[in-house]
Amino acid sequence: MAPLRRLLPLLPALALALGPTATAGGERRRRRLLALGEAEELSASLWGAGLPGDLPELEPECRRLLAAFAEGSAALAGCLGRRARPVRLCQACHRHHRRLLAQYASIARAVGNSSESHNCAKSILTSDRLQVVVMLSEFFNETWEAANCANCLKNSSEGLSNSTVEFLDLFNKSLTCFERNLQGQAINLSPDNYTEVCKNCNASYKMLNDLYNNLQRMNRQGGESGHSAHLCIDVEDAMNITRKLWSRTFNCSVPCSDTVPVIAVSSFILFLPIVFYLSSFLHSKQKKRILILPKRIQSNASLVNIQEKYS
Repeated sequence: MAPLRRLLPLLPALALALGPTATAGGERRRRRLLALGEAEELSASLWGAGLPGDLPELEPECRRLLAAFAEGSAALAGCLGRRARPVRLCQACHRHHRRLLAQYASIARAVGNSSESHNCAKSILTSDRLQVVVMLSEFFNETWEAANCANCLKNSSEGLSNSTVEFLDLFNKSLTCFERNLQGQAINLSPDNYTEVCKNCNASYKMLNDLYNNLQRMNRQGGESGHSAHLCIDVEDAMNITRKLWSRTFNCSVPCSDTVPVIAVSSFILFLPIVFYLSSFLHSKQKKRILILPKRIQSNASLVNIQEKYS
């Protein structure tokens, strides 16, 4: 009864806000504004009056969990936006993503035997049709899976895998080599000739390209991260950038180290038809000689003629 007793002085203001005004002109507008202001105070009092019913009011612990999830969502969204180009999502935002997963799990699970934790999960996650918290969580998880960030991280997602660290180190060395040789070449050579870059950075680029191909083969077999899919978007984007610079911008090419075996195999394949037709020709000629000289048939014919004369 105490909360209702506190609301009694505000009931006339509520009636004034809902009912028609009796005066005209400026007095009518003034009273209407006053009534609206007092009605807002009345609605605020109603929300905090502790009336029975299913009011959308959260417990202090639930409000804390929701605020933590909101801050984590903002931090992760900001990180994804800032690292969108060039793509550095997995290596820069994995801590934000792991923290947001823990915050969502704190809301969803029931801690101990407390009924408040169950009420938090119900009121925050499933109390309305839109389910904003669930929708945000699904969006971040789908983005993370589409980027294949698990293939860049350790199984516990606490940091980058060893192969990813090695790849990024070679990637940075290749870009540093490109930049250093471009600065020296801009003074001595024309901007369309990048022979110094191709010659001096060939070793680092070849190591990076070989490592990327090895990571692709390992990943198809379920490599270090345990996920058999594409490589993470950070590694793929870094390799695409390097290959475009190497082939399109600098017009470089990687010389093949197995030139002699390739030439030998190609020559053998080219000579196979010649060997085939030559052997077929010789074999058919030998057969023809045997058919043309039937000596045994001639001797048999003469023997038959002699027998006919004596008979």
